[in-house]
Amino acid sequence: MPRPRSDSNIPPARERMENAFWKLLADREYRRITVTDIVHLAQVNRNSFYYHFSGLSELADAAILAEVQTSPLIQEAPKPDADPQEQWRKHVTHFMNTPREQQRLDRLALLAGPHSSPELVESLHDFARLSLLQTLDLDADHLDLKTDLLLDFTAGGLLTILKRWPELRQNVSMDDLLNEDVAVLAMGIYMSMSKENMLAYWNRIFNK
Repeated sequence: MPRPRSDSNIPPARERMENAFWKLLADREYRRITVTDIVHLAQVNRNSFYYHFSGLSELADAAILAEVQTSPLIQEAPKPDADPQEQWRKHVTHFMNTPREQQRLDRLALLAGPHSSPELVESLHDFARLSLLQTLDLDADHLDLKTDLLLDFTAGGLLTILKRWPELRQNVSMDDLLNEDVAVLAMGIYMSMSKENMLAYWNRIFNK
């Protein structure tokens, strides 16, 4: 199949294959997805697949990393001097009202669902942790125990929420998510992993 022109509305082959991965994972177990399935759905040939990826696992990693790395929730570090509730409100409103973010959540939830595999779960955990390290400008080789544990705690919590997302999206309300206690807890965990002076941070919160 010829390469799409630069002015074409057809997404590039790599993006089409990543989209095909998510569509197939929604339909069947990961272990039942084949390269043939991918190239057929993405409308590319096998040479194109192997030009971009060494195999299905590399495609899966690329698709997961693309979703995690572009997530505003992970990529936008909270501002220590701002109101945590306002920051949380901004994030939640964006996620609940943006179709692309709804798609992202639905896709990542597949990794915690019945069609997933231990390998996919591990990739999501590792990429979420790596993205948090980059966002918070932390050195993975020089972490104190508290931060190291909080990174794993946050990545694990993300997996738990994603596992419940199909149920939550039907029942959770904006008021539930915008609860002040939830906002302070979420931003407090984020700040605890950062280089922010937490005593000064909590003093600002409680003095309000």
